[in-house]
Amino acid sequence: MATDASKTPVITDARRDLAAAYRLIAHFGLDDSIYTHISARAQADKEDFLINPYGYRFEEVTAGNLVTVDIDGHVVDDPEGAGINKAGFTIHSAIHAARPDVHCVLHTHSVAGVAVSCLEEGLLPLNQWAMEFHGRTAYHDYEGIALDLAERERLVADLGDKSIMVLRNHGMLVCGRTVGEAFKRMHNLERSCQAQLAVMATGMKIRRPDEALAEHTAQQYEKWDADHDVSDRDPEWEAYLRLLKRIQPDFEG
Repeated sequence: MATDASKTPVITDARRDLAAAYRLIAHFGLDDSIYTHISARAQADKEDFLINPYGYRFEEVTAGNLVTVDIDGHVVDDPEGAGINKAGFTIHSAIHAARPDVHCVLHTHSVAGVAVSCLEEGLLPLNQWAMEFHGRTAYHDYEGIALDLAERERLVADLGDKSIMVLRNHGMLVCGRTVGEAFKRMHNLERSCQAQLAVMATGMKIRRPDEALAEHTAQQYEKWDADHDVSDRDPEWEAYLRLLKRIQPDFEG
């Protein structure tokens, strides 16, 4: 049962970062009305997670109105009494339950992402952005709107130990050890999709890097991640937060 809507939650770093991610996804035009979701663990050592209140556009999400839900779908805290989207719960609860290494799950329906999800070959390693994901991208076949909880088992099986997934004929999904990491991955994934479609639209012969180079570049990205602990300072995420504090400071409320 939802808690009293008048109760003001304690504004934690998890809430601020997640609210920031919602605002940034909207700022860069990757939102889809009130649909798609970003979730983050409410606490590092628990399965309860934070997600957007149902019916709110991403630019309306704040640190204070995020909903806390447990892994079984019970609302633990709902400051606005808005509830949550059931399809969002299906996808996000599956990953949070199966992957304790994942702090944040970010799912989008951008035009470019949906378009690439409809291609048989999926995402191609055509440029430096896309090579980050070479050989590290999972694929999950479309099963309709994600309302069937039984899909969670198949989704988790397809994701495996990867952090990037193409939801075929649907959209894109990324996982991160932090909210900032998940946002940065999605930003690169989105630009990879946009670039791929732009290149394909020229109708000209595509110069595709060879397998060895694509793998080398992917490993370079992985080494950077391995060399930086989640507790380390993240200058790029801090830069995004400065942008947001300048243009939409109410996200922290």
